[in-house]
Amino acid sequence: MRSRLPLLAIFPVTVLTIVLGAPFVLGDHPVRWESGSAMPKIVVGGAEDSATPKDGAADTASASSPPGSQSSTDALEVAKPWKKGMAQWGVQLYWEEEKQKRSDTFIENQARKQAKYLIGLGANSVSVSFPFFIQGPTSNELSAGAKTPSPERLARVLKVFKDAGFRTTIRPIMDEGSLEQGNGWRGNIEPASRSAWFASYKQFITPYLEAAEDTKANTFVIGTELNSLEGDPGWDSLVTYAEKNFSGEVSYNANWDNYVSGRINMPVNHLGVDAYFPIKVPDTAPVKDLVAGWNDWLDKKATGPLPNILVSETGIGAMNGAYHAPGDFYVKRTVNPQVQANWYKAVCEVVQDRQMQGIYWWSLWFDDDPNTRPDDKVASRLDFAGRPLTEKAIKTCFGSGYAGPGTDTAS
Repeated sequence: MRSRLPLLAIFPVTVLTIVLGAPFVLGDHPVRWESGSAMPKIVVGGAEDSATPKDGAADTASASSPPGSQSSTDALEVAKPWKKGMAQWGVQLYWEEEKQKRSDTFIENQARKQAKYLIGLGANSVSVSFPFFIQGPTSNELSAGAKTPSPERLARVLKVFKDAGFRTTIRPIMDEGSLEQGNGWRGNIEPASRSAWFASYKQFITPYLEAAEDTKANTFVIGTELNSLEGDPGWDSLVTYAEKNFSGEVSYNANWDNYVSGRINMPVNHLGVDAYFPIKVPDTAPVKDLVAGWNDWLDKKATGPLPNILVSETGIGAMNGAYHAPGDFYVKRTVNPQVQANWYKAVCEVVQDRQMQGIYWWSLWFDDDPNTRPDDKVASRLDFAGRPLTEKAIKTCFGSGYAGPGTDTAS
């Protein structure tokens, strides 16, 4: 397993930085919200792991029977395919092309491997995230790069998932490698010419919109965590263009800090939240305390049911201290699989209690084997595949029987 690119951002709210301390300063926005009101357009006010856990907990998702360990003769088919109004039980599948481009046959087989794993978890949805590139924080030009899958290859992968019965989402996301010496996060970019930026972005996404339409994808995410550009009039024409060329839903994925601290003004009918709410509790905190912490954050925007909110991305590191900075890619503290598993249980409980649209866990890496234990010397602590306690929590969540908000907000 290769090392991960740091895909985080630095949380911009000074008060919380002081309260939460150094781990939070290092970053809490992996690769990278809205009230519950229904509106035609959204305007919103973001010890070692082991197969046998040391705590002695029973673990049905054991290493000897991983979630995706179906035989080659098993049908590649989602048990309960997603339908309009159902909960979206999904995973963010992050795909970077390798330096030496894999064959089309390889990527199709890899997609099948990931699909089998997700079916074993009980998922009904998948979001394929992939990088595009910018030269710097003030650049007006966006482009594909060597790590960007082509629209044609993306379509091959989407077809595998669609044929298996998954709800599919396409999510291009700005890579932050060129921003490290500048503002460091996609949410802080300030193009010299916004009109030129939007023109460049339109040119880039056009063939991916075509791939989304050709494969009958359910959602195209028009932007992710672009805080500094939210509310710009350039989105109006870009979203209109996308809606004319793609018959599915056009969505925007906002960062969690903006959900509670500002208004998100985006001309879309569907909003997702990349949710990494920090909770200041010890590693030994029970699930109920994590649930309470999440609800405290959500209540800063709106109380009660949130049927129009999708948790488009969430996760946490399987390590000590992670509750204070759930999305921290930068450090590798002592592995603690129970921390990750309890967080997953808590988030699932909140999504159901608040009648939200669903969850996409961060993340699976496309080229990895999901049926192997992560190498903690190089892997992100946020990786969940191969961590039995977390896999069990996901299976329990996805099999909970929660039907979903039953609204008309999902296509």
